[in-house]
Parts: sequence; C-alpha cells; structure tokens
Amino acid sequence: MFLFNKVPTISVSELADKLKEKPVIIDVRETDEFTSGHIPGARHVPLRKIDAYQGVKDKPIYLVCHSGMRSKQAASILIKGGYQAINVKGGMMLWQGARKGGKN
Repeated sequence: MFLFNKVPTISVSELADKLKEKPVIIDVRETDEFTSGHIPGARHVPLRKIDAYQGVKDKPIYLVCHSGMRSKQAASILIKGGYQAINVKGGMMLWQGARKGGKN
C-alpha cells in the first residue's frame, strides 16, 4: 500500500489558472475515460503504466483522473521516482474548464 500523506495537491481551479503556462498534465484514467473528454494538452498515461513514465524531473507534473484517487496514487509513484508530481483534487469530476474529445 502506498502512503499518500506526502502528495502535494492542488484544486481544479488552481490547475485552470496554470493552463496558460502550458503545464505538464498527465491523465491516468483508462483509455475509454480519456477519449470521452480530457483537459486539452493532457498526456494519457494510464495508472497501470505510470511506473514506466519518462519525463523531465525539474518541472511540476500535474496528475488527473476521475475523482483524484488514482492520480494521488500515480503522484506517489512518481514522487518516489524523483518527479515533482502534484495531484489534482477532485479530478475530472470537478473540472469546469475546456475538454478535448467526447461530447460537449
């Protein structure tokens, strides 16, 4: 079991404010969830594959899922790997911004 108490977290509105900075966003949901609608610019890396993620370690990585639970687990895994991973609390359930894919 993973220890989640060390995972930094931001709200969906805080992430929305950062979109103009073109942050690294990783959506850890399954493929069908991702294609049904995701944050524009988000990369799709399902939770089951997050341990193989290769990216820059000197910039924050924002992790999103449906509610914030899988992304919290993914953030914990990436933090152990030396990444600046940040969980997006509430995930796509609370996301009010633009979506790519799916039906609007």
